[in-house]
Amino acid sequence: MKKVLVATEKPFAKAAVESIKQIVEGAGYEFKTFEKYTTQEELIQAVADANALIIRSDIVDSKVIEAAKNLEIVVRAGAGYDNIDLAACSKRGIVAMNTPGQNANAVAELVFGMVIYLIRNQFDGSTGVELRNKKLGIHGYGYIGKIVALIAKGFGMKVYAYDPFVDRVLIENDGVKYESKLEDLYTKCQYISLHVPANEKTKKSINYDLLKLMPEGACLINTARKEIIDEEGMLKLFEERKDIKYASDIQPDCAAVFAEKYKGRYYFTPKKTGAQTHEANNNAGLAAANQIVNFFKNGDKTFQVNK
Repeated sequence: MKKVLVATEKPFAKAAVESIKQIVEGAGYEFKTFEKYTTQEELIQAVADANALIIRSDIVDSKVIEAAKNLEIVVRAGAGYDNIDLAACSKRGIVAMNTPGQNANAVAELVFGMVIYLIRNQFDGSTGVELRNKKLGIHGYGYIGKIVALIAKGFGMKVYAYDPFVDRVLIENDGVKYESKLEDLYTKCQYISLHVPANEKTKKSINYDLLKLMPEGACLINTARKEIIDEEGMLKLFEERKDIKYASDIQPDCAAVFAEKYKGRYYFTPKKTGAQTHEANNNAGLAAANQIVNFFKNGDKTFQVNK
């Protein structure tokens, strides 16, 4: 009997775990959980006999893959998959998948929670600004970006988007203004919401030269990955311009500098929290379980992210 292991340092909600179990056991497979572990060594031991692995932000590196002798598939319950060593998976013939779109609404709502917190001066009682009639630039128009655009229009914002991998017609059909040049997006928009993956092309791509183009009162919201930010360039800009604000759904490496020098101009979540809703927990976990079952029974590799 194939064994499906849910290995999560930050566990799914209890109801989500129960639903995943029902899907896995209902398909005739063994179900196990490994939660709240504290070291990578513990994870390495836990995966020894697993045929399938469901994770969240857990690190599946070459050592984990080497230890998982029976592993056939690993599914990251969420959109980003930079926590999986894809090359090591491919070398072993292991299929790696994500669950795109399942956390999208939760992340999109967090964008506006953070931006409002910043522009209302962290609710300190002083005078802030409104979103209505402001320009929002969406950098990366995937599942999350589309919902961000929908919410922004509800606020009465003017919405722009840049994504070289999405057809212009699809963006404009959503009532969003298409930008063919990234620099134009940053030049026009006071607010920028980041929705790009962390890879060799995007790491540190949000840099000083790009950010300095933003208009007065600029506000950058990062619910993607900290690695896409050039932190040295960001700090340089913060030193030069007192109007810049930044919110990130994970603490940057230079968080201590922000705390020391830029109080009131930033907000960082203590842990990545974009997908931390009951609904997103449930959606992503169930999608991961169903993808594993479909892979085992039908050879379905629809959401495979490695070769």
